[in-house]
Amino acid sequence: MTLLSTRGLSKSFAGLQAVRNVDFDLTKGEVRALIGPNGAGKTTLVGMICGRISPSAGTVHFDGRDITALPAHRRIGLGMAYTFQITSVFAGLDVAENVALAARRRLSGDAVAPAVEAALMRVGLADRAEQEAGDLSYGHQRLLEIAMGLVQEPRLLILDEPTQGLAEAEIAAFKTLIRELAGATTILLIEHNMSVVMETADRVSVLNFGELLAEGTPDEIRADADVQAAYLGTG
Repeated sequence: MTLLSTRGLSKSFAGLQAVRNVDFDLTKGEVRALIGPNGAGKTTLVGMICGRISPSAGTVHFDGRDITALPAHRRIGLGMAYTFQITSVFAGLDVAENVALAARRRLSGDAVAPAVEAALMRVGLADRAEQEAGDLSYGHQRLLEIAMGLVQEPRLLILDEPTQGLAEAEIAAFKTLIRELAGATTILLIEHNMSVVMETADRVSVLNFGELLAEGTPDEIRADADVQAAYLGTG
């Protein structure tokens, strides 16, 4: 069953067509990777999906509902969680407090603390719960963002470059986490690390010059001559 769909989604900035006429469908429980060269329009497309950017044309539907005109906070209320390409943690609060703030969007009272603990355990930050978020490494701040998304138990979790700045061991742990979440949580993953894409995604969508160039399984995308020429550097 389709959870998210866009039709004719487009965005222009001062005459520059950043995203052009994108039809995109995401099935419930799927892990979908969105890849493409720098400047392909990935962040703009995701911004329109999560409500941070208004489209110039087209529609966004979430679970059968037209949400094109809904602001970002209303989409969060429907079950979307989005982690940013640039970290957006509260640097002056400790790690657990950051996650608790996100948890309170759906929980209250005694339910918050165990949810926070569980989310931090999942991303490997339980031992840093009392550390000030601003003192974390960039990679650990990314993991904190993921915990802040997970604690909301989203229907759609959008991860924008989640492995950027992570060490190899942390990337391996992230792959395991995505595999554990697959099926229970629908995930849209914007990612440059091709080993992450190929090992975690059910399907891959390739954006190039603001348009969908190809969609398919990881193996199909790897073998696609157009994708090789545009992005994978083997054409």
